[in-house]
Amino acid sequence: MNLEEYELKLPEGCNIVLGHAHFIKTAEDLYEAMISTSANVKFGIGFSEASQERLVRLEGNDEELEKLAAEAIMGIGCGHTFIIYMKDAFPINFLGRIKEVPEVCRIICATANPLKVVIGRTEEGGAILGVVDGAAPAGIEKEDDVAARRKFLRDIGYKK
Repeated sequence: MNLEEYELKLPEGCNIVLGHAHFIKTAEDLYEAMISTSANVKFGIGFSEASQERLVRLEGNDEELEKLAAEAIMGIGCGHTFIIYMKDAFPINFLGRIKEVPEVCRIICATANPLKVVIGRTEEGGAILGVVDGAAPAGIEKEDDVAARRKFLRDIGYKK
């Protein structure tokens, strides 16, 4: 087995959800989960089939984000993998609905950080072994950091 890493492109203001799913209708069902959660979200979905035609299935409502999703799935090169690029939205608002999609096996990550996918390659194909999501911790928060975190969450409406 060979180990590889693939760095995902992440435009300013975008978030990514990366996961595993198992059926040809995954892209359409993820589309419905996204659009039924927020009609205002801009997104692109890519899903890689693992058998038969082994095509990347695309859905979304933003052409640029669909292109990024296609490029990412082809670059990762692992079957039964999906990626959702979104902007003008946060993954936290969609993760519950994504998890409810019957074909979704797991969510690997949801992030706006720089992201590298660690891949194991064999003769049969590739497997996502994990991700490097952002950078290592720089320290432990202090009282001022706690206050800033709590204020931020209230300013953006996630806490009262």
